[in-house]
Amino acid sequence: MSDPKTAGDNIYNGFFEITYKEDGVYLSVHPPVAKGKPVEAGDVIDKLAKKLISGFSRELLERTVRKADKVPVRIAEPQEEKKINATANLVVSPDKMKAYISINPPEGGRMIYTEEVQDVLNKNGIVYGINKVNIETIIKYPVYNEMFCVAEGVTPVNGQSGRVEFYFDIQRDGKPAIMDDGRVDFRELNLIESVRKGQKLCELIPPTPGVKGKTVFGTDIIPLDGKPAVMPKGRNVSVTEDGLAIVSNIDGQVRFIDGKINIFSTYEVPADVDNSTGNINFVGNVCVRGNVLSGFSIEAGGNVEVWGVVEGASIKAGGDIILRRGMQGMGKGVLISNGDIIARYIEYSNIEAKNNISSEAVMHSNVKCGKKLELAGRKGLLVGGSCKVGKEVVAKVIGSHMATVTDIEVGIDPSLRESYKALKEELNTLESDVKKAEQAITILKKLEIACALTPEKQEMLTKSVRTKVFFSNRIIEIKEEMQRIEVNLQKDAFGKIKCLSYIYPGTKVTIGTCIMYVRENLQYCTLYRDGADVKVGSIDK
Repeated sequence: MSDPKTAGDNIYNGFFEITYKEDGVYLSVHPPVAKGKPVEAGDVIDKLAKKLISGFSRELLERTVRKADKVPVRIAEPQEEKKINATANLVVSPDKMKAYISINPPEGGRMIYTEEVQDVLNKNGIVYGINKVNIETIIKYPVYNEMFCVAEGVTPVNGQSGRVEFYFDIQRDGKPAIMDDGRVDFRELNLIESVRKGQKLCELIPPTPGVKGKTVFGTDIIPLDGKPAVMPKGRNVSVTEDGLAIVSNIDGQVRFIDGKINIFSTYEVPADVDNSTGNINFVGNVCVRGNVLSGFSIEAGGNVEVWGVVEGASIKAGGDIILRRGMQGMGKGVLISNGDIIARYIEYSNIEAKNNISSEAVMHSNVKCGKKLELAGRKGLLVGGSCKVGKEVVAKVIGSHMATVTDIEVGIDPSLRESYKALKEELNTLESDVKKAEQAITILKKLEIACALTPEKQEMLTKSVRTKVFFSNRIIEIKEEMQRIEVNLQKDAFGKIKCLSYIYPGTKVTIGTCIMYVRENLQYCTLYRDGADVKVGSIDK
């Protein structure tokens, strides 16, 4: 009996049946239902050949197939039915990675054996990835005329290409910093990433080799090996000796441009320092082509150069500060330089330089200068505020005809006085702490004598003794340092103030420990210390 195939809802293919009777072999053909496929004579002939039925009438067979009226028709003489065992058909996928078998049902015979399925595989060259469990399951619980996978190859695994692991942010987004209380600081945009000389910037992760695959025929499938990554070497960086990492050659800003790592010693702001840039903190030099607006800050490990005007901002530099125009500090502006400060003018600001300060005019500002303060140019004006200068002040005009209070102190490095003041404050704190420790020790010692000292109190006594010893040693160090500073402060100061035009009343001059108040106009002169007095000498003094 052929197997009718369902083609859809209520649609069936035609089928046929072969029946063995005493008077002969009969064929009955059933028509298809709806648009089903009718039986073809060739299918019947193939079946007869498979069943080894001989002597059938081909003409009668074809007529019976055409009629398909379900009526049994004798097509051959009586003969014994031949028993047919189950057989297996093999199909291999186009990529040769899977092999499938389908079991043809037995017709009066037995089920196929496992060894017979294995022979089918061997004869067709299937030698790899054979799943014997699947084969045994299919034979034990047969489902006929369905494809089941009995062998599977191994897919090759391509190697991973090498990559670069970066140790800095290659895509800075410039998002404002979020503070602990949840507020957003739009002045801290984190646009700059600074690096130090010798800092590792990236490392190469080497590629991995591919893993071979196999087809069900046992053929190797060659994978692709991973490709090595390209070292992204740019400016001012070098590759380590092992060739696997890049380090910075200088202190500066790291930037990833066109697939390469570059270090720039100078960070350049093309316009103003404002909300678009945020505060700037950079390990190297900073150059600002525009202005620095109020409320913003610049901190640089090197020099800072500003082409425009600095408002009530803060600039700190490990090197020099150069203001091509000047500073209108509005009482909030701060300049702190570990080198020199050069500016066209400085107004209502607090400025401090370890070395020299040069400007055309310093007005109503608090100035600290380790070496020389020079007011030159067209105005050469120093008026208002206070100036503490280590060695020399040179100016055209000091003070004003309106007797503006101008306080000038020269001859002693202002940083020396500040160090002495800080040490004195620390000394007072330590002496107070030592007294408290001594009081605690006295009380605890009394408890110890009375045998009333608990383990907790014993630990407190030990800590108090250690604290006293530590603070006492630090007090000795501070006093020695203060003595060295006092010696320098008590030395005769040889600072000078040179006036190339006028010094007006309202000016207070301190050289070392000597003080002079200017009561009348002084012109073209040098103020210097002579013994316990401040003298007025010639301009060449």
